[in-house]
Amino acid sequence: MKDLFTPDYMFGHYWEITPEFLKAHGIRALLIDIDNTLAPYEMPDPDERIVEWFRGLEAGGVKAALVSNNHAPRVERFNRALGLPAFADSGKPKKKTLLLAMERLGAAREETAVMGDQLLTDSFAGKRLGLPSLIVPPIRDKTNAFFRFKRLLERKYIRRYAKAHGREEWMSFWKV
Repeated sequence: MKDLFTPDYMFGHYWEITPEFLKAHGIRALLIDIDNTLAPYEMPDPDERIVEWFRGLEAGGVKAALVSNNHAPRVERFNRALGLPAFADSGKPKKKTLLLAMERLGAAREETAVMGDQLLTDSFAGKRLGLPSLIVPPIRDKTNAFFRFKRLLERKYIRRYAKAHGREEWMSFWKV
């Protein structure tokens, strides 16, 4: 199961993922989680930095879609300022919604990646389809027992990635 959970790339923040990086890795379409990846749960609308980041992706020729496990009211409101293809209640790590998003973007698997903050949903869903996963640390994680348990399970894979890529300092992002 190692390959299904270990991310392909890790970044300190979403804005570090640039069109130049994506294109250099053959990525022309990005399926992006919202909560704790782009914004904390309690932030209903994207801030200017998020809007500008998406403008940069578009200007750089990268297509994007929002794929969230959150419900439609949250996803629709967040997407109002962005106008992207957006998919709520996606059921990640199930593959179905990722396939729908790729179809909507007109993107092939070999040019698509998944971006999120969770290995057990975002990374796992993408890896099941052979898509690279780009992982950022959670912005403001939930503190309930379920989320703490999920983060505990992720630690081994984050450590593995960080050590393999000489980025041990990144483990502090995930409190590993």
